[in-house]
Amino acid sequence: MKKPSKFPIQEQPLPGDEHKMNPIPELIRKNYKGADKLKGKVALVTGGDSGIGASAVLHFAKEGADIALVYLKETKDAKNIQSQVEKMGRKCLLLKKDLTSETNCHFCVKKCVEELGQLNIVVNNAAVQFSKDSLTEITKKQLHTTFETNIYPYFYITRAALAHLKEGDTIINTSSVTAYRGSEHLIDYASTKGAIVSFTRSLSAQLAPKKIRVNGVAPGPIWTPLIAASIGDVTDFGQDTPMGRAGQPGEVGPAYVFLACEDSSYITGQFLHINGGEIIGG
Repeated sequence: MKKPSKFPIQEQPLPGDEHKMNPIPELIRKNYKGADKLKGKVALVTGGDSGIGASAVLHFAKEGADIALVYLKETKDAKNIQSQVEKMGRKCLLLKKDLTSETNCHFCVKKCVEELGQLNIVVNNAAVQFSKDSLTEITKKQLHTTFETNIYPYFYITRAALAHLKEGDTIINTSSVTAYRGSEHLIDYASTKGAIVSFTRSLSAQLAPKKIRVNGVAPGPIWTPLIAASIGDVTDFGQDTPMGRAGQPGEVGPAYVFLACEDSSYITGQFLHINGGEIIGG
């Protein structure tokens, strides 16, 4: 049996633009063709300035959606994604906010609706991770930071969004392969990702009568700025998957399109596992 990688999925980039990475992450395939699957929709994406979040943003725009992109501090990256969205003829509202604040989460939803007119798709995606070799190395401060960044905003953003979502709208939450098979080096991170799975399943049951669908994506090793910034030797990154390589963000973005559009109209409370072939239960 292959040993799981100690460096799994990430959503929140650390300092370092994608163009500085080698190889450069592919956020969307050059031959990806939109089909207006999200035409007339508005999506709010947290952590949308880089990596998986940015890929979701670009794919949504390619499918005809306008975007409210929420990010923490990487304004240069956010403006780059905004520029690409606008070249597709779509609107992209940038919201620089720390989502550990409930007030900021409510502000982002409110601003999205004010500026873009509506809200149809919520992507909770922003997160942080800190690799530690022992549970005893995880400080109280780190524990609070991880939970307050990775799961609290999912509650805050979604609670604010519910006042604007209607029948046919969707919520998509980013979890991780670590929620299903654990990670000895990312105990606090994996714990929050497990919480996201339970949050998604519980909320999906609550909102099903309102015909609002709630699903998630649980990626494996994906080549994004956090990986390049948080580990030293990336030579073997992702090579322990059955497919023998790390995935590109552009291989994850289409999963968000599928869950956001009518193609997945009979799916709720489920997760898509974009992980290079690792078999996951649940």
